[in-house]
Amino acid sequence: MPVSSLSLNDLMAQADALQQQKLVDQAITLYQQWLLTHDADPLRLVAWFNLGVLLSDKQRIAEAQAAYEQAIQLNPDFFQARLNLAHTLENQGQRQEAIKRWQQVLTDLEKTGSSDQAIQLHALNNTARALELEHRFDEAEAYMLRSLQVDPTQSPVLQHYVHVRQKQCAWPVYRPVADVTVNQQLLATSALAMQAAYDDPAVQLLAAREFVHAKVQAAAPRRPPRQRAPGERIRVGYLSGDLCMHAVGLLTVELFELHDRQQFEVFGFCWSRDDGSPLRERIIRAFDHHIRIGHLDDNAAAQLIAACGIDILVDLQGLTSGARPNILAQRPAPVQISYLGLPATCGMPAIDYILADAFVFPPELEPFMTEKPLRIPHCYQVSDRQRSVGPALTRASCGLPEDKFVFTSFNNNYKFTQEMFSTWMRILDQVPDSVLWLLADNPWAEANMKKQAQACGVDTARLVFAARATPTEYMARLQLPDLFLDTFPYNAGTTANDILWMGTPILTYSGKSYISRMCGSLLTAVGLPDLITYSLADYEEKAVQLGINPRRLASYRRYLNEFRQQSDLFDIPQLVKDIEQAFLFKVQS
Repeated sequence: MPVSSLSLNDLMAQADALQQQKLVDQAITLYQQWLLTHDADPLRLVAWFNLGVLLSDKQRIAEAQAAYEQAIQLNPDFFQARLNLAHTLENQGQRQEAIKRWQQVLTDLEKTGSSDQAIQLHALNNTARALELEHRFDEAEAYMLRSLQVDPTQSPVLQHYVHVRQKQCAWPVYRPVADVTVNQQLLATSALAMQAAYDDPAVQLLAAREFVHAKVQAAAPRRPPRQRAPGERIRVGYLSGDLCMHAVGLLTVELFELHDRQQFEVFGFCWSRDDGSPLRERIIRAFDHHIRIGHLDDNAAAQLIAACGIDILVDLQGLTSGARPNILAQRPAPVQISYLGLPATCGMPAIDYILADAFVFPPELEPFMTEKPLRIPHCYQVSDRQRSVGPALTRASCGLPEDKFVFTSFNNNYKFTQEMFSTWMRILDQVPDSVLWLLADNPWAEANMKKQAQACGVDTARLVFAARATPTEYMARLQLPDLFLDTFPYNAGTTANDILWMGTPILTYSGKSYISRMCGSLLTAVGLPDLITYSLADYEEKAVQLGINPRRLASYRRYLNEFRQQSDLFDIPQLVKDIEQAFLFKVQS
């Protein structure tokens, strides 16, 4: 039957059949031909909409936008087309315009009195998501609340609601909202957000397993070891979307460079952004094979990794933002290891091991980790001895007093808890000539921290907020404070490594979970276990002692300046050898 003779129903049936055969381009052509011959059909707006969906699936975004606009021109109240049009705008880098379009849909829904809950939630949730990406956290939270008032059972919305409150230091983070209980919010908390909320390995495991149950496919059977020819190198693959100017990229670049090429062939499977940084270029050069997989779906990516004959696949992402756990679920490699990206359990049966050391992963933690510990002798964390440092700064140039004791905590604001911040305020109260230097991550966090300081009776002038800086300036800043105060339960990781590299002491509180013991592992390896405490009371007491006895603190700084580069923490060649020995043991066992 000629296309011109097809009814809309026949057209849709034929297009669906082509889609089932994965002939999407032919389905697109079919719709286009039908529209050319049905310019008077009152239902052609449906054809325009369906065409837009197909074009979007093929990433022909500008053409999809034009198709949706045609449908909307025929019916301005075609809300689904308006929602999809906003997505095409966002996909073309026009996120602000997309937000306005979704907001206008909500306004027009109210005007028409429409009770279409699905349309309403779509507009509310995408507005909230886009506002969060724009760092407009207060507005994002407001739209999440509106969405939860419509449907309080939405776990994904609750997940973002909790984390956006953490980012704003909106304490207490958990509170009853709409018809949502604190328990429901706790159960919906993401694995990453949970690590900043509770030092309870069982609760952290629960959060990871909830995510895996909802988002990750069942693990495939374990792949048998590859039969290697005599003398053939072991193929190690690193899997990450953070191989750029990101904490993971900053820590791992020298690991990639120092791998023994006589024993190992190193692959980088990457969907990282090309940020144009020297670090990104250096990472790419460090691999024997750098393979982009951002354009591949999870199935195709897993098949590609398997086809490369990878013996050990090291996941550097975990369950963090941008992770692709369904690649690992297909078990493209016979041995799969978690490292650095998520310093906790991923709760995934497809991940066999997590790289660790005796401090960060003590035996009592094993029942709460689905991964077995792959312990190395000294410290689990590699880093880069070539990290760039800017010219020396003065305290005055950073808005700091020259004659006062400077505490600092440059961890991300979402790691700050009300309990820890209140402890910091008590420390300031007991060290009268002191200030606390903090990162101004966003204005709402700053305002809430000042509010908490006032509630603790501390003058807000004693809080000094630093704007974000370039990586080299940031490193130079780390020489200025007297003492870095670590966060708990989410310890500093990359930041602690940078602080110690710059010769500044850091005080930590080590708890029960992997993530709350990271900094303690680093301090042990650098030779300063005296700066590890094991309760909040001891942490507070130690900080006050050091604040009123700066000469004692100066001895720690002298030690770091003289011996840190010879310590186990910064003996990167040995750390790489330790990791390689662990890899060899697992491949050969």
